Amino acid sequence: MTLRLAFKNVKYQTLLSKSDYEWTVLMSDLKFEHLRHKPPAELTQERPLIIACSPLHSKVNLSTIMRTAGCCGVSEVIATGNGKVDPKIARDGAENVKLTVKRSLVPVLKKLKLDGYKLVGLEQTTNSSALGEYAFPHKCVLVIGAERDGLSPECLEILDAVVEIPIWGLPYSYNVATATSICVLAYCMQYPKG
Repeated sequence: MTLRLAFKNVKYQTLLSKSDYEWTVLMSDLKFEHLRHKPPAELTQERPLIIACSPLHSKVNLSTIMRTAGCCGVSEVIATGNGKVDPKIARDGAENVKLTVKRSLVPVLKKLKLDGYKLVGLEQTTNSSALGEYAFPHKCVLVIGAERDGLSPECLEILDAVVEIPIWGLPYSYNVATATSICVLAYCMQYPKG
């Protein structure tokens, strides 16, 4: 690999500071080889994150969330309503992630809160925190809203915090499975070993 020092707006090379230069890698010297089914990174402990979903209308969304949970080492997803998973979409997540289906979300959240979990909603609300600036509690439940209606007022009332993902264009929100994947990844980046 070849490295090249590139100077930005420098009149005298003897007066360099860290902000005056950057390292660049000549991309033509890098070689990439596809690794099919690269082994997952090891966790040193079970991830204390649960994903709890409001009733989702699309089994594609729930299946995608299950796949994300599997990829991120999340061991449980709670679905409400008619929670059905398509194993062709969820892939290994359908077998490796525990899916618990309940009729109603609020009683489940109240019990988890009593068990010491912090409830973090994913929603656009007043007083929500930007996802990139939020420090997740280690033991938490990520509470996901329904596709069109989001989180119910009853759910919002019992949450400890709410995070939202910035939007830079239209439509005004991400797909529920996409948003969940982004948020779970943000949590995992804060706790990479579990």
